[in-house]
Amino acid sequence: MIYDLARALMFRMDAEKSHDLALAGMNLAAEFGLPALMGARQVEAPVDVMGIRFPNAVGLAAGLDKNASAIDGMAAMGFGFVEVGTVTPRPQPGNPKPRLFRIPEHSAIINRMGFNNLGVDQLIANIERANFKGVLGINIGKNKDTPNENAADDYLFCMRKVYPYASYITVNISSPNTPGLRSLQEGDSLNQLLDALKSEQARLSGIHGRYVPVAVKIAPDMDEAGFVATASALKSFEIDAVIATNTTIGRDGVGDSAVATEAGGLSGAPVRNLSTQAIQTLAAELNGALPIIGVGGITEGFDAIEKIEAGASLVQIYTGFIYRGPQLVRECAEAIRDRKH
Repeated sequence: MIYDLARALMFRMDAEKSHDLALAGMNLAAEFGLPALMGARQVEAPVDVMGIRFPNAVGLAAGLDKNASAIDGMAAMGFGFVEVGTVTPRPQPGNPKPRLFRIPEHSAIINRMGFNNLGVDQLIANIERANFKGVLGINIGKNKDTPNENAADDYLFCMRKVYPYASYITVNISSPNTPGLRSLQEGDSLNQLLDALKSEQARLSGIHGRYVPVAVKIAPDMDEAGFVATASALKSFEIDAVIATNTTIGRDGVGDSAVATEAGGLSGAPVRNLSTQAIQTLAAELNGALPIIGVGGITEGFDAIEKIEAGASLVQIYTGFIYRGPQLVRECAEAIRDRKH
């Protein structure tokens, strides 16, 4: 009820302004215990994935807290893990505004943010200030003006910076809002990037005395052959996990919306089936070689179970959290826990 009232007020504002306002107040809200009043509760249902023990299987997807400015507030919402970013080597403003559009009638969002962030050094400063000691994923990307042939340089730069702070690192090669980025998911471009990442991971593991897993986040818009090829590459290079999926450039299910023609990635309920199908295809091809983190269209507990049954070991939410708040986190964590018993 309290979250519904807060959401109603926030939805009267511009989408991006309300997003920024919510982030700015989230850590303070956690200090005063407001998440608990909104239904937040830490569900204890531990699961071991990538050699990491997660308190529960439900995480915050990247994109909501790009600069890691609200980690403590997010942790108070009951998430078993928090993923921040996407962060780039240098600060960048992202795409021109407006660039974030709600579709409440379909529990969906279209965004073309464009990796707007304050840069990796600011993200690290924010992490150092946080009290959070739980599982932290850090999602890394490339600057818009870095050509694809030099993309590995940006990813490796960020990887070196965030390695000491991350429980795991996610490599984002699937956002539709950075021109040409998705081509890094394919063929030689993918193989060269994965090779560079694994070499650097081994080097950093020796320097820091601990192994930080690397996950790759992929798009839902590939055909079956594309998923199979990507899965094969991830297995070959012994990547630690795959996150399926990012937003879709499709508009199935929202064609009647006034903002359906806006450019950007669609997230929320309409991407649910597309994401789940991607997970099923990946699971069949990977055959347990590496875990899958399922994300896309989770708006109720059943959706989280569906992702697990399709082959995911963990799930993440973003758009569903915007619409339903911490109650959704708790509902999903409990549903997954109860399914296992």
